[in-house]
Amino acid sequence: MKLIIKTLQNTQLGTIELPEQFSEPVRPDLIVRAVQAMQANERQPYGADPRAGHKASAEVSRRRRNYRGSYGHGISRVPRKVMSRRGTRFNWLGAVAPGTVKGRQAHPPKAEKKWKHKMNTQEKKKAIRSALAATVHKELVASRGHHVPADYPFIVESRIESLAKTKEVQKTLNNLGLTLDLARAKERTINAGKAKRRNRKYKTKVSALLVVANKCTLLKSARNVPGITIMPVASLNAQALAPGCHPGRLTIFTQGAIEKLQKEKLFM
Repeated sequence: MKLIIKTLQNTQLGTIELPEQFSEPVRPDLIVRAVQAMQANERQPYGADPRAGHKASAEVSRRRRNYRGSYGHGISRVPRKVMSRRGTRFNWLGAVAPGTVKGRQAHPPKAEKKWKHKMNTQEKKKAIRSALAATVHKELVASRGHHVPADYPFIVESRIESLAKTKEVQKTLNNLGLTLDLARAKERTINAGKAKRRNRKYKTKVSALLVVANKCTLLKSARNVPGITIMPVASLNAQALAPGCHPGRLTIFTQGAIEKLQKEKLFM
């Protein structure tokens, strides 16, 4: 499959043959496995304090002849703590048991739980190749919700990697026909509930993925454009190519990235 190479002014510079990584069949099941494995490996273990709910002394005897006990009082065997007493009369309050105030949880989350998912190396590479192949299917990209340019897919000349200012990057992306998709990514909604006070107040949309050959100035100059992700070709992964397990992200490769992908046979 041949794609045209575009300049920063949206004029045709030539054509380039896509490497064999893009000929992989699209396998949504493999992509889902790879993305979910990445998300699971990024999770931070959490759990309750092992002593939570056990910090109260709820030692009340149930034996017949024990003075400090509840035998013969006609009450249930729920663990209780003694709040006060007068003679042989006690003021008890349920504690420790899951059904009591400030008692323990029946099955609390445990910090020792393992969240990590293992995935075979060859299977992971196949998932990345499958996600790469999905990025050049225009119908699949449009079905994800992207506003796809009329002449998509295409390759951009490597000169885009040397852009040092965000204003220049935005102008170039508008020239390439991404104006509507960038406007879509600017819209954001407010999450409901506790998310607002947990540093994830806004829910933002995902726009184009820019794939470059190596580390360059574009990595800094384009990172403030809403929805845009910039990544060296060797660092590509299933989550970047298929956010939310949905293959077909709007992806723009530079000419140098395609040449490096072919020369080094990455993900093969």
